[in-house]
Amino acid sequence: MMAEKKKKEVFVEGPIAPQKIGESIGKHASMKGIGAHSIFLEQVRADEISGKKVIAIEYSCYREMADEVFFTIREAAFSKFDLSCMHIYHSLGRVEAGQISLFVFTSSPHRKKAINACSFIVEEIKAKAPVWGKEILEDESSIWKKNTPSTP
Repeated sequence: MMAEKKKKEVFVEGPIAPQKIGESIGKHASMKGIGAHSIFLEQVRADEISGKKVIAIEYSCYREMADEVFFTIREAAFSKFDLSCMHIYHSLGRVEAGQISLFVFTSSPHRKKAINACSFIVEEIKAKAPVWGKEILEDESSIWKKNTPSTP
């Protein structure tokens, strides 16, 4: 009987610190079978909505379901691509404009697989993960953000 795979903690309270990103990259320096890494960083934009600037996004999720969805996305990526390693971190709570809210890091012996896996994971998260963002405007009013499909 196979052991059940351990679910990785995805959620981080607040923004994803540049130090966490750097540490994740640095830990792979000794792994000599990896030939490529691909990294996606989602940063909160200071968009303008109805004449008001977005100053932050407040992220929330349906935690139990989100943990399952992220686990499923991870497993699908590992089975579809020849990955050596993968990290996914998503913010919960308030993230100010200019700060990082999503970090996806894939590693593989070959660049195309790392790049394609990273893109696959990001698109799956946007399409399936029960994570919501409320855009906080400069007057502290808010509006729910809608995920939109990527455009080529």
